[in-house]
Amino acid sequence: MRLDETFDREDPMETEEPGDAKAVIAGILLAGGLSTRMGGGDKPLGLLGRRPVLAHLLDRFGPQTAALAISANGDPARFGQFGLQVITDTLPGHPGPLAGILAGMEWAAGLPGIGHIVSVPADTPFVPADLVARLQDAAAKAASGLAIAASGGRTHPPIALWPLALHDGLATFLTEEKERKVSVFAMRHDPAICPFGPVRVGGRDVDPFFNINTPADMEEAERLLAGERK
Repeated sequence: MRLDETFDREDPMETEEPGDAKAVIAGILLAGGLSTRMGGGDKPLGLLGRRPVLAHLLDRFGPQTAALAISANGDPARFGQFGLQVITDTLPGHPGPLAGILAGMEWAAGLPGIGHIVSVPADTPFVPADLVARLQDAAAKAASGLAIAASGGRTHPPIALWPLALHDGLATFLTEEKERKVSVFAMRHDPAICPFGPVRVGGRDVDPFFNINTPADMEEAERLLAGERK
């Protein structure tokens, strides 16, 4: 797939079944990083197996949600091939992924029937096919309704299910706090931690939240996909 081709994706809002759990979940793809370790540019648009990294993520994550949007600043046209709405930060100064999550909440609040969003960094091509369902199950056990993904003994706060009811608290946190880390805000709400085991890619067990931060990571992801295609 060339970068100037359109990413075709069936609209899940038209295919969900009555009572389908995904009907209350919107997905927000966090693509606002500066990619300094990759030499600048947009990591999600880097080619992996001749397709953008983001296209691989959409294959796995897209069918799990009722609606999807990309959180990114700058020219939205660079993501035009995916046919998704691009949401910019509603706060100045690029305060990080929490600002993207806040903007995602504000976008999702305008969608009928949506009560939660699941955020995923746009440079994680191998997320589990049951990510959303398992986060929902975990969140049901937390008073706040917030659930964070974990793997390999580490939590991944940017990969989480967020109830829209946390919007006001998040907006206050971002305007009043100096330390704007996702983990700091999330842990104040006693989240459920949802552990995930490895996913199988190219005949190997891989961390489901493997993310592409460096050229070496991209090379490793290419090797994994090459094994999968054999």
